[in-house]
Amino acid sequence: MKPNISECVRENLQQYFEDLDGQDPANVYEMVIHLVEKPILEEIMERANHNQSRAAQWLGLNRNTLRKKLQHHALLDSES
Repeated sequence: MKPNISECVRENLQQYFEDLDGQDPANVYEMVIHLVEKPILEEIMERANHNQSRAAQWLGLNRNTLRKKLQHHALLDSES
């Protein structure tokens, strides 16, 4: 059985801490959110046929918030 999203995040965080080899982590929350947010946006935009209004609705975001996130991750189509 494939692991669910929570299990994947947990396993990757455990590996991250192991890789630190005793060093203190920094900005873990921001790092994880940034790494998880991009594939979410990519998948939703693909499934919404790059319709930002539809994607924003599916994500439960304001369209302007979605646009900012797309820009932040360099995912904003030049046609938009």
